[in-house]
Amino acid sequence: MRHCWGGAPAVLTVLLALQCGVVMLFQCSASALGGDVSALIAFKRAIIEDPQSALADWSDADGNACDWHGVICSSPQGSVISLKLSNSSLKGFIAPELGQLSFLQELYLDRNMLFGTIPKQLGSLRNLRVLDLGVNRLTGPIPPELGGLSSVSVIDFHSNGLTGNIPSELGKLQNLVQLRLDRNRLKGSIPGSNGSGFSPTANSGSTAHNGLCPSPRLNVGDFSYNFLVGKIPPCLKYLPRSSFQGNCLQDEYSIRQRAFQICISGSAAGQRGGIKGFKHPTSGHKHERPPQPTWLLILEISTGVLLLVFVVTGAITASRSCKLKPSIRISSWNRSKSWSDEITVLIDSDMLKSLPKLSRQELEVACEDFSNIIGSSPETVVYKGTMKDGPEVSVISLCAFEGHWTSHHELFYQNKVIDLARLNHENIAKFLGYCRESDPFSRMLVFEYASNGTLFEHLHYGEGAQLSWLRRMKIAIGIAQGLRYLHTELQPPFAISELNSNSVYVTEDFTPKLVDFECWKMMFTKNKHEKAPGRINNKSSFPGHLDSSEDKQADIQGNTFAFGVILLEIISGRLPYCKDKGYLIDWAIKYLQQPEEIGKLVDPELTNVRTEDLAVICSVVSRCIDPDPSKRPSMQIITGVLENGIDLSAAAILKESSLAWAELALAL
Repeated sequence: MRHCWGGAPAVLTVLLALQCGVVMLFQCSASALGGDVSALIAFKRAIIEDPQSALADWSDADGNACDWHGVICSSPQGSVISLKLSNSSLKGFIAPELGQLSFLQELYLDRNMLFGTIPKQLGSLRNLRVLDLGVNRLTGPIPPELGGLSSVSVIDFHSNGLTGNIPSELGKLQNLVQLRLDRNRLKGSIPGSNGSGFSPTANSGSTAHNGLCPSPRLNVGDFSYNFLVGKIPPCLKYLPRSSFQGNCLQDEYSIRQRAFQICISGSAAGQRGGIKGFKHPTSGHKHERPPQPTWLLILEISTGVLLLVFVVTGAITASRSCKLKPSIRISSWNRSKSWSDEITVLIDSDMLKSLPKLSRQELEVACEDFSNIIGSSPETVVYKGTMKDGPEVSVISLCAFEGHWTSHHELFYQNKVIDLARLNHENIAKFLGYCRESDPFSRMLVFEYASNGTLFEHLHYGEGAQLSWLRRMKIAIGIAQGLRYLHTELQPPFAISELNSNSVYVTEDFTPKLVDFECWKMMFTKNKHEKAPGRINNKSSFPGHLDSSEDKQADIQGNTFAFGVILLEIISGRLPYCKDKGYLIDWAIKYLQQPEEIGKLVDPELTNVRTEDLAVICSVVSRCIDPDPSKRPSMQIITGVLENGIDLSAAAILKESSLAWAELALAL
């Protein structure tokens, strides 16, 4: 500084001072950005899987994070103010170093596969306005340190596995407008004061720390589907009643609470037959009681003996009765019985509210009094119909009777409808609606109709000339693209329950459409505690329960194996299993291991077979059917190999044969 303030004239002194200030400011800015880069690199290191390559361009080589995917800076060389990586299929931990992004205003990490706990270091982000970690696999408690997010207006932690109590420190957040904690495993009571008359528009007379009630701007609060107990704070009763449903609350304002047995089993706070918030009030003093009279002691002993006799007699009677019934009793879905007496699984009645609903009557008209049957199984009947507005549809009706339909079946059905409704891809059969009625009892799903039958029919019972090599390659790539969408582009991923050539329908132009009609086998099979070989089973005791990450990964790897079998069917025209010839894989493996022999895998009736395409297909098959599931590549990699290795352009086809004009015209 002596150099800047030496005996120079006044004007020169001012200019030098400004120059020094600018240099120092630039150095500070560069230092801050360098800290941001190191924090983001630490976040990247904590991610163990990045199937969409969302972090592919994150490199500290140039020292500038402002050009990275999902990163927004205040200026081209400024501080990081926003990190948006929603729905990126990221799997890993949330690095505590994110708490070093001191100028961060928005953090969107929702709809990924992040696990572990929420770092308490995030509580130091004083400029953060949005913290969205919803729809992940986060566990552990909500850090009380988040009470330090003085600028935050939105906190969204819904659909995770968070446990512990709701920290009362969240009441310090004076700017909080939206708080979503629904669909976790939070316990304890909702922190709040006993005061009343609070509303989101009322002034907070004090900033004293007193639960959530001092939050003057809270307009959206959702605490539903946890294991919260006690009463709803009066200051929060301006929120919709649905914001508290699905808990263990004992409050007249609350609706649709969990059954007491579920509250006991689901809460980690169980204490000898009761959970905190459900136990009866007890006296707090520890004074010794006066000695009881002898006659009173005899009366108490006699009463105890009689009570024990009644209990033992009842237990013996119940044991004999249970021998005549199934080992697991699930209450039936019966409209004549009350929720509190019979329903053991809480079902959100609004789950299907936003989805298109069709009446049984209009489906009956469309399917000609349900006489146009195009398929059936022990679990379902499939009808073909034509709706009034023109489109042809496939209607899947579940073979279930009301007396045998349990609350667990209903939960599985509704979850599956929601799961199918979110699918939207060219190579996936489009979900058009559902039918759910009680008189007569009906559970149906409606899909678009693929008018050209299944791939199985074309390969094994149709005219071989219809499925030329070009068409088979288009179908193979279409199936791969559909599976890539289901496995890597959806969050959470979706796996076909029983993937084979029968679950691939084709349209008039031979576009493949994947369907999941066999998922209902899983529902009824699992209810009987059976496992079908080659079929997805999620190890849950009852249908409707969510798969673990290990189960979901196993299902996806099973789809990859099945895709390899379908590719073998496509190029060979052989059945996946034949009593006389055995399994297709056993026959093909000897040719797959010898590259010069792969030509023997091809259907003899096929013409215009491109050897380059065949080599690519066989390479993919070998990797898909690897005995070690962990070595099977993702469908993202497989699809990329097929798309890059198989040329479906007109020029490539015509180069192979001058007679391919007619084939090309038919296939394209």
